[in-house]
Amino acid sequence: MSRAVTHLYQFGEFTVDGDQKVLLCNGIPRPLAPKIFDTLLILVEHAGRIVSKDELMSQIWPDTFVEEGNLTFNIQQLRRSLGDDARQPRFIETVPRRGYRFIAPVEERLSENGGIAAHAEHTSVETVDSPAPVTAGIAAEPEKTVNMTGWSGARLRKTLLAATAVVLVFASAGAGWLIWSRSKKTHPSANRLMLAVLPFQNLTGDASQEYFSDGLTEEMISQLGNLDPQHLGVIARTSVMHYKNHQEALDQVGQELGVQYVLEGSVRRDSDHVRITAQLIQVKDQTHLWSREYDRELSHLLLLQDEIAQDVAGEIRTTLGETEKKTDTARQTSPSPPVYEAYDLYLKGEYFFNKRTIEGFEQAIDYFQQATAKDPTYARAYAGIADCYALMGGYSGQPQTEFMLKARAAALHALQIDESLPEAHTALALIVQNYDWDWQTSEREFRRAIELNPNYATAHHWYAEHLTWLGRFDEALRESERARQLDPLSLIIAADNGAILYFSRQYDRSIAQFLAVREMDPNFPRAYMIEAAYEQKGSFADALANLEKLQTFGDANWTLAELSYCYGRSGQQAQAQRILEKLLELDRHHQIEPAPILVAYLGLGNKDKAFVYLEKAYAQHSNILTTLKVDPRMDALRDDVRFQDLLHRVHLSD
Repeated sequence: MSRAVTHLYQFGEFTVDGDQKVLLCNGIPRPLAPKIFDTLLILVEHAGRIVSKDELMSQIWPDTFVEEGNLTFNIQQLRRSLGDDARQPRFIETVPRRGYRFIAPVEERLSENGGIAAHAEHTSVETVDSPAPVTAGIAAEPEKTVNMTGWSGARLRKTLLAATAVVLVFASAGAGWLIWSRSKKTHPSANRLMLAVLPFQNLTGDASQEYFSDGLTEEMISQLGNLDPQHLGVIARTSVMHYKNHQEALDQVGQELGVQYVLEGSVRRDSDHVRITAQLIQVKDQTHLWSREYDRELSHLLLLQDEIAQDVAGEIRTTLGETEKKTDTARQTSPSPPVYEAYDLYLKGEYFFNKRTIEGFEQAIDYFQQATAKDPTYARAYAGIADCYALMGGYSGQPQTEFMLKARAAALHALQIDESLPEAHTALALIVQNYDWDWQTSEREFRRAIELNPNYATAHHWYAEHLTWLGRFDEALRESERARQLDPLSLIIAADNGAILYFSRQYDRSIAQFLAVREMDPNFPRAYMIEAAYEQKGSFADALANLEKLQTFGDANWTLAELSYCYGRSGQQAQAQRILEKLLELDRHHQIEPAPILVAYLGLGNKDKAFVYLEKAYAQHSNILTTLKVDPRMDALRDDVRFQDLLHRVHLSD
């Protein structure tokens, strides 16, 4: 009687039986749901090479459209089963914007002993859940292995292959937002074309001129975004900068950004001249629709940007068969040299502002202030100052009273100069929301900014947060989706979508979204808000595991606070108290923002102390006050009259 031949794969302490769908670690079965095992097998069979996300999804879910979040979950579960770490992988490496690679050496061999599953008798297999694959709006049945003790190897194999009990609805039909990440499933709005301005190349050979080429890219995004926002959407700076110094194929760029056109070019400047080349390309067939070289004096740069934008828009209209060319009635006279000098300083300020660090904000403010000294009527430079100060408090963890006073003055001055500036309206909306708790004015300013420039991704993003704080979650998710369409590769927009899901108590969807962000960047701090979702689910071990990682790169005070909260909620009061004492010691020597201490007391269930620090947070206009209405951690306080009074004072009572 012939014996069955089984394909086995060995790596490290693990053995995979590809035919019987069993994973062993040092001879002990490690349970995996069928689709998760399929993911492992594909990666192992192609060890050493990159397997694209599309390839994985088409093999795991053949002939079925599913969301990328299902694949993200599978990879996360595999890493957990293998004891792998996305930041320092032993087995599964994430290749950003491409896929995954199995990096451990794999030995393939054949076995005639019936495979490793034949030796799995009398083995207890724990339950493992796999998310229901989310198809085009239809949630399929989830998969699950079941607990089996004392079963024969044959029966075990049969059960492993057939188990389909429903356990966890990991992703609902609404989880479609997970397609934010560079996927061919990103579709532009039906009534708008989408265009991406790829980073202009700096041909000077001088790295100190990067701010100029980056600034030109951002200015072209702004110019084109303002031309016809109802019919032409333009991808935001954050997403296009992913392609700086990279040579991705245009069809890949088109899929990842969901665009039909790209504008690419280069810039070279010397002491008083600038040469810009630009070309417009249609993605579907990579046809070069238009190309041109411009050679101008630097003092004419502002007019040149407008000229390029008008040329590009005209070519797109021609491609669409529009014969009537819109005339430009807004041509300006040539700016004087001091205005150009102010503009150059403004570009340097934007370069440092986009670093999103305390040091970057400080350098940006310096350049913006120099720009306003050169041109006191430069509204955009004042708006830049307002943005920096409005964000400084949150990034530094310091009391923000002084920051917000300066931010407000700059935003109001910008609007006094130019009421039609969307950046100034957006900055003012954030200021009156976070500092004044003036929700009506904030909403009016956000809406005005979006009216002025529907392509301004930041306005949509911050407005989504605003709607979240008011508990208007459906509206917030729609606004978040608009921000994603304009900035599909933005990590902060993607992470804040996970935050909206968290505050709306959709913890499983929130976890899935944060995992998707961490697949993009394992060190992105905002994605570690996932631990809060784990805490609310009672999964304290998962929460603590994430906090341990966060200690290496997160904000120290907040990480301590979250650790204390998690230990307190999980019943480990002594550890929670020890960490709280560290925070109190830090506060005695150098006053810190009250919110972290507040959170630690909430974890310990000390309501009276929590109210003491809530009042301190109120006195300092802490950002945590904006979350009072929706933060799950505040639920233990909601029935207290002191909490209701505080809600009334920040204008969040119903």
